[in-house]
Amino acid sequence: MSNIKNLEDFIGLHLIYTYDNGWNYEIYVKNEDTIDYRIHSGMVGGRWVRDQKVDIVKLVDGVFKICWTEPTGTDVSLDFMPNENKLHGVIFFPKWVHEHPEITVRYQNDFIPLMEESREKYETYPKYVVPEFGTIFYTKNEGKNNEKVISEAPYEGMIDKMVSGELSFS
Repeated sequence: MSNIKNLEDFIGLHLIYTYDNGWNYEIYVKNEDTIDYRIHSGMVGGRWVRDQKVDIVKLVDGVFKICWTEPTGTDVSLDFMPNENKLHGVIFFPKWVHEHPEITVRYQNDFIPLMEESREKYETYPKYVVPEFGTIFYTKNEGKNNEKVISEAPYEGMIDKMVSGELSFS
């Protein structure tokens, strides 16, 4: 079990987790206000994002919250308990993302205008709300601002390579 108590311990963490609904996600806490992430499975599996601005806070020792709004209009709030290998997340997908997830399944950074255009073109409400607990099964401190951690699209077998150490970002 880890001993991650403060924000200084949390910044630089690379975590891979599975929500109870089976969706696999990966997040890298790049610095005090930025994350990178990949979505390996689920409704928007295949999507990946770098340099997402977020709000990161320590709630109590060992418990951290990350919140943000994506260019798609999706709102996300995640509570991480890395010492217990647990998290709880709530994703608020706009109606258009739920109905047209394929538009978002790409490297978002290269398609911000498409995300903004889709957000205006399609309906937002009612939101599709996904509250889920999850299990963190991989945690590694990759250091602050490591551009190698999330630098390519997710692919089949990628998680296994990271967990086994075959794929490293040091």
